Amino acid sequence: MSFSSIESYPFQTNDPRIGKTIAFRKVSLEQDFERLYAWHHEPHVIPYWNLNVSREKYLAHLEAFLANPNQTLYIGMLDGVPMSYFEAYWVKGDIIGEYYDAHPADQGIHLLIGPPEYVGKGYALPLLQAMVRFLLKHAETEKIVAEPDIRNKKMIHIFEKCGFTFQKEVPLPDKTGALMFCSRQDFFRSWDHVQRI
Repeated sequence: MSFSSIESYPFQTNDPRIGKTIAFRKVSLEQDFERLYAWHHEPHVIPYWNLNVSREKYLAHLEAFLANPNQTLYIGMLDGVPMSYFEAYWVKGDIIGEYYDAHPADQGIHLLIGPPEYVGKGYALPLLQAMVRFLLKHAETEKIVAEPDIRNKKMIHIFEKCGFTFQKEVPLPDKTGALMFCSRQDFFRSWDHVQRI
């Protein structure tokens, strides 16, 4: 898909800090299976996602996730180039909703940067901020939730810079998560700072 077609995507924004256009589109099984399968087998992704499984198992996983009405999967792009993956979900239908008094409109988020050449280049924070801004377009959502692996100090730091605050450690089936909250007010305080740069 060409860069010129990103106008039709659900969300896009130009970020002056990185000099690129960030855009999101929904994951397509046909279009994205090979891409996501490869990304989940990258050494920097494996420790935190644990999806370095066979093609058959990954296909079953992705099909199940795409069929789950409680979440939406997105590909994140820079200047039209796919380079990141996001899972946006309603907390009330997720295990993380068992660890605090969740509001029905609270949304959660997972993300990864796939291609190694995009890692460590300062893209994670602008991408995260753009996705949170996108999720907050849902007028009733006042809180975005994250639960990165407690070992993933770099990602926890990025969430904090985005306006998230650590709440507590939570035992999840595949990891010990760092439960973090970002209120609408805290996020837009962070985003206003970005817009002034």
